[in-house]
Amino acid sequence: MIGFEFFCPARIVFGRGTSARLGAMAAGFGRRALMVTNAGQPGDAGLVDRLASLLDAAGVTVTCCVQRGEPAVADIERTVQAGRSADCDVVIGVGGGSAIDAAKASAGLLTNPGSPLDYMEVVGRGQPLAQPAAPWIAVPTTAGTGAEATRNAVIGYPEKKFKASLRSEHLLAAIAVIDPELAVSAPPEVTAASGLDALCQLIESYTSNRAQPMTDALSLQGVSLAAPALPQVYADGSDLDAREAMALAALLSGIALANAGLGAVHGFAAPLGANFPIPHGIICAALLPHVVAANIVALTAESPQHPYLERYAELGRRLTGAAALTRDAALEAGPRFLADLVRQLQIPPLRSFGLPPANVADMVALARKASSMRYNPVVLNDETLARVLTAAIGA
Repeated sequence: MIGFEFFCPARIVFGRGTSARLGAMAAGFGRRALMVTNAGQPGDAGLVDRLASLLDAAGVTVTCCVQRGEPAVADIERTVQAGRSADCDVVIGVGGGSAIDAAKASAGLLTNPGSPLDYMEVVGRGQPLAQPAAPWIAVPTTAGTGAEATRNAVIGYPEKKFKASLRSEHLLAAIAVIDPELAVSAPPEVTAASGLDALCQLIESYTSNRAQPMTDALSLQGVSLAAPALPQVYADGSDLDAREAMALAALLSGIALANAGLGAVHGFAAPLGANFPIPHGIICAALLPHVVAANIVALTAESPQHPYLERYAELGRRLTGAAALTRDAALEAGPRFLADLVRQLQIPPLRSFGLPPANVADMVALARKASSMRYNPVVLNDETLARVLTAAIGA
């Protein structure tokens, strides 16, 4: 058996209503919390105020920073400065992946000197975080990125038109609080894009060239949960059983990617998200069927008996729920299921966000630099990558 390491949050608290325990959890780490959120504004009588009341009742004062859009270097610097000014000793991320990544990066930089660029991959200096991050608690309100379980924070650097990670095992959450009830108010388009991001991460982790026994088990379980639940929760956001299944699938996707890595879909996501106003989940959803199909073709060209083809076949069986499919039938069924799901969930083509075909070559060149690309199960040449992106852009 191959050797492997495995990372996950120190503590996971999963279940309906678990966010009501946030005050007591935070009080175990300190008395001054930095809350980073994109789940509302302080004073609007929404979730942020409800959580702040829980913290106040537990004797924890709150400094709130609202994260607008996906975090950039300047956002992290601003949030860290707010946390230092208030002498915060615990960080809480509330919302979607952008807020949780911002909270995670801020927790790391509260205890380590310098700028995010000192520690970021690809666009920065890539220095390791020398000190453990401030303890931080993740409270996701969407089922998507799995950022509550990962050890990297994705940060944009507009000056270089690229997004890259600040990555360290020190960034793992002290507690991940997964309350499916918090996602009930998410609109259908957010449910669709975030859910397809989670499904993409499960698929790419299972087919990553760094996949290992622990991540295999989690990824396959997550796919089996997400494939039937995502259309259900898109149709009826109040379906708590489906919300619960998606919350668990997203959590599993985060744990899996933190240990196995991703692939070509997320390789494209870094430059596309940095250069065009496309939500991360939309990028992943639009690309996923085309990348899966291209990987199957490339693996078959290398060897019709390539072991990773059986992985894609197993995914085809899990996605469709048809366990008896032969390998070849399952290899055809998987990409077809994903393409149908993307249409059913009304994911717009990438051209809707101003991405023209003329930019394909530049985006392919940038995608090659992304860390996720090296974990794709097969090397895709530039011509194949260009076809994949052109298909996602749409006619």
